[in-house]
Amino acid sequence: MSNSGNLRNQGFKDYRLLRLKEVLEIIPVSESTWWEGVRTGIFPKPVKLGPRISAWKEKEIIKLAEEGTEREAV
Repeated sequence: MSNSGNLRNQGFKDYRLLRLKEVLEIIPVSESTWWEGVRTGIFPKPVKLGPRISAWKEKEIIKLAEEGTEREAV
């Protein structure tokens, strides 16, 4: 039996983390615009993996992209 099943049963949330380069492929803005958006709350805050390593939850980025598409369609 694998440990992943046990972790899921204990509330472990399985999600993929994206580095900034991957995020900017989905949300086409500059790095400085992205970080300003993070600072002001427009974009989600990163998960800190180390002092100089940040990543974002893929689910949050996909949701942001979908919401942006919906706003543009209106």
